[in-house]
Amino acid sequence: MFLRIILSFFLVFTFFIGPTPVKAQDGEMSENAKMILAYGDSLMAGYNLQKGEDFASQLEDALISDGHDVIVKNASISGDTTASGLSRLEWALESGEEPDLVILGLGANDMLRALPPASAKENLREIIEHFKSEDIAVLLAGMKAAPNLGESYRTEFDAIYPELADTYDNVTLYPFFLEDVATVKELNLEDGIHPNLEGINIIVENIKPYVVEAAKLD
Repeated sequence: MFLRIILSFFLVFTFFIGPTPVKAQDGEMSENAKMILAYGDSLMAGYNLQKGEDFASQLEDALISDGHDVIVKNASISGDTTASGLSRLEWALESGEEPDLVILGLGANDMLRALPPASAKENLREIIEHFKSEDIAVLLAGMKAAPNLGESYRTEFDAIYPELADTYDNVTLYPFFLEDVATVKELNLEDGIHPNLEGINIIVENIKPYVVEAAKLD
């Protein structure tokens, strides 16, 4: 079952030849509001969801409902690898509004294309270094390799995220972005890959305590 879904996932991503950036959400920050930037691929970008149903929008709504003064901006692009994420860092920060926290969710496409884990790790390291040089906290959202890639690949890939989080201060690890959602038919779109609104809401509830801690919202 999981193998079939992963193979379908790979086929879908081969069609993302010219991904279109998802614009940051509109909204004005209050003077004391914290800004959070969601920086990932289609899993965060809101692939095939209605406006306002993407991860960033739902996270912002949930945090505001809990009484937090925040704005969450969506700087995710469908089809992004760690390399393409690294190449567009300046675009992500060009608004001049420096985020207090970046939720970094890249690596799924590297894994699906069986790209070398060492390269993905180095790209993520450079992305983290860039944000840290701007004194921006990072919440690193982990990904797990598919079983069909072999035990050696899976061991090396899965270790990327905890090893990077252990390397840096001010980097918080959320072990698996799709926790409780991956491979659950009812929580994904018809492609069996991308979370639907219900799946997004489960992701938001799971990751929310990590966001609150990493962004120092309490």
